[in-house]
Amino acid sequence: MTRQAPRVTGPTSAASGNGITRRAFSAGVAGVGTLAALGGAPAFAQGAAGLKVGVLLPRSGHLAQAGQACQRGADIAPQLLADLGYPVEILSADTESSVDVARSRAEKLINDGANVIVGAFDSGQTAAAAQVCEQRGVPLVINIAAADRLTEQGYKTLFRNFPTSTMLVSNGLALMKELFAASGATPKSAVFMHANDTFGMANKQALDALFPTLSMPFPIVEQIAYDPKAQDLAVEVAKAKATGADLAIVTTRANDAIMLVREMVKQRWEPMGIVSPGSPGLYDEQFYKVLGKYADFHITNLPWYDPKAELSQRVERIFKSRYPNDRYEGYAFNIAFTLEAILVAADAFKRAGSAAPDAMLAALRATNLERKMMVGPAITFDEKGQNTRLASACVQNRNLRPTVVLPKGSAEMEPVFPMPGWQKRA
Repeated sequence: MTRQAPRVTGPTSAASGNGITRRAFSAGVAGVGTLAALGGAPAFAQGAAGLKVGVLLPRSGHLAQAGQACQRGADIAPQLLADLGYPVEILSADTESSVDVARSRAEKLINDGANVIVGAFDSGQTAAAAQVCEQRGVPLVINIAAADRLTEQGYKTLFRNFPTSTMLVSNGLALMKELFAASGATPKSAVFMHANDTFGMANKQALDALFPTLSMPFPIVEQIAYDPKAQDLAVEVAKAKATGADLAIVTTRANDAIMLVREMVKQRWEPMGIVSPGSPGLYDEQFYKVLGKYADFHITNLPWYDPKAELSQRVERIFKSRYPNDRYEGYAFNIAFTLEAILVAADAFKRAGSAAPDAMLAALRATNLERKMMVGPAITFDEKGQNTRLASACVQNRNLRPTVVLPKGSAEMEPVFPMPGWQKRA
């Protein structure tokens, strides 16, 4: 029997670590009333009940690290959005990194009164939630999940402010060319290592389709799939090393990214670089904490938050006040996309003036949200519910921090490629 995750309202306090405290929603509504008096809140929100957002995330199981990072975005949301004139109540549920649990928890959140579901980080779990939401007529706003098929099945209730696998791989491969040009070094061959879960296989399909069309300067000599729940990746790394490839292209999560690099160090395999065309893991806070100096110089090509955006600065201030012992950069990606998903729902509620499903769905289809965190133009959705306007940046781990190195106009530092050998690091 699975244990039902508790209903959660409001943010997590800094003093309680990962524990979650309840915030009285009336305080948020009172804050909205104050903003209304100052002209900062819509007329309908004065005294109105807030939007109930069901947040569905893998807070335990093999995806727990990423799910807990996303949850911090949900915990910050009520305070942040109340200050912006959006009354929001968060109902949280743990998928336990299971597709079946994700399905049942989505049902439970809707039964508990959620007007919209946000989640669920993993493509397989998100697909299960999408089926439930479509059947119940409740909007689902995806925070993170890339499998193309999610927006190719004709769902009327699904909206994704996150790239598809095709978008991630296409943008990621293009940035690889920019990296080689900027560094003056080009690999002669590559090996592709990927998890065999829904996300990993979706990226493999995208790579298979796109790679022959992009005139990349190297061949992929081997594709190696692995179980992300494996205890080690010794066999897979040995197989990759034996190919003689001098670039490792990877699709990972945090746990398997750690295992992968540990095994590469152990077997003394030193390719020119490890590059991900848009998967998590290499930039996660746990990756830095566990690997130390071996975490540096790896590259992920993916959408990234704009540190100069006013909303990003607000979120960073709240995060640092609530989690003073944690580094914001290691959580920012998951926080930003989760907060933006909740913001998309809150913005639709504000414009609709109602949480009724038909009103919410119509408002979501008309989204044109400019006040956001991620780099790129305003958030809009096409007829499939996909935001097609997301851009990627080349993010390299430098001094144990995710750092933008391309495109040049957004770069914080120059890229380093090839990466230093394992034994040549300070």
